[in-house]
Amino acid sequence: MNTPIYNFIYNLNHNNILRGFMPGHKGKSLKKSLESLYQYDITEMRGADSLFEASGIIAESEKNASKLFGTEYTAYSASGSTLSIQAMLTLMKWEKRKAFAVRNIHRSFLNASALLDFDVEWIYPRYSNEIISGEINLQDIENKLKSCKEPSFLYITSPDYTGKIYDIKKIAEICHKYDSRLLVDNAHGALLAFMPENIHPIHLGADLCCDSAHKMLPALTGAGYIHTSRPEYAKNIKKAMLLYASTSPSYLTMMSLDLCNKYISENIQNDINKNLKYISELKREFANDIDFAKGEPFHLCIKNFNGKEFEKFMYSKKVECEYSDFEYFIMLMSPLNTEYEYKIISQALRYTILSIKPVIKHNDSIDFPEMKKAMSIREAVFAESEEISIEESLGRICAETNIPCPPAVPIAISGELITKETINIYKKYGIFTVNVVK
Repeated sequence: MNTPIYNFIYNLNHNNILRGFMPGHKGKSLKKSLESLYQYDITEMRGADSLFEASGIIAESEKNASKLFGTEYTAYSASGSTLSIQAMLTLMKWEKRKAFAVRNIHRSFLNASALLDFDVEWIYPRYSNEIISGEINLQDIENKLKSCKEPSFLYITSPDYTGKIYDIKKIAEICHKYDSRLLVDNAHGALLAFMPENIHPIHLGADLCCDSAHKMLPALTGAGYIHTSRPEYAKNIKKAMLLYASTSPSYLTMMSLDLCNKYISENIQNDINKNLKYISELKREFANDIDFAKGEPFHLCIKNFNGKEFEKFMYSKKVECEYSDFEYFIMLMSPLNTEYEYKIISQALRYTILSIKPVIKHNDSIDFPEMKKAMSIREAVFAESEEISIEESLGRICAETNIPCPPAVPIAISGELITKETINIYKKYGIFTVNVVK
């Protein structure tokens, strides 16, 4: 597959063009070791196209991505999934749709809801003794959408931070039954389109979807996509993005997406298959010692140890994780990991499980009640606030949402009243102060 963005910048660097244009570094670095990187950092110039009015090399590269993902339209984001989420919600605002969201959202959804003044109606997952990841009841979704008398949309995060994947196909069918739109935060699942079975949200029926390429694919931080399966959204996506984005998006980031297309078209399925084999072997090796959470396989999520303690021992063996807390230890793998790296992980796991003991689970299920709203998300976010101790917060209105592990379940959302149950959950996650409305 061709790489028009990369080719353009490569040719620029090899044609001895004097840089009478931005950026000010002129392709030179103050550190000689980084000069090759700076040479590829350009801005809009003749022939370089423009992300938000793309008609040249960027448009060509985006069409390549759209073909690979099997979408009606795919646009690049140089500001990660955050920008894509802002754009998706803006499209819904323009259509005056009522917002429904499963309460496992990333803070970027809440920030965009505050800016757009969405009155979000929450669908609560069903929890056992976990808060970070609950089960979504399809009947709860259908009941909400069925009762809504106005145009609506449903927003869901899948996979979540632990790798749990929800039944997007069935959820999409429910949404479309009631002429509702399905928006999926697939930030952790860009590679799902290239698994042995395509389980990408767009393929399964989602109307709009965001992917963070940098999380699971070989792209630079901030590289993302916004996809749609509906032609009516294609023409307005860039218009929505431009409301929030920098008018100088990173060409390094876009170039990494361009090169990612070539990798996807030529190598990714072979690399995914190899890694799935290594992951399966690793899980089989530790089947009697480690409880790996079910879900997207590149999320190696360990549940039966204190994650913080587990992290300490793994790090002593030169293995750094993506996230840990008192009940989870999570490593994010990618198709670029090698067999040798899995051997290092295996050795570190062997050392760790010999050094610490598993946590005995108790049936101390978290009581997560439906929260009461005292004001809108927007009103609370823009209200004057103060930081107080959790002990003093009973009955106060949450101003700033504390989320222990984005995109984990938010405990109290801006505008909601803090309850005794909320305080207990804050303490469990080591949160001892909260911002409340003055």
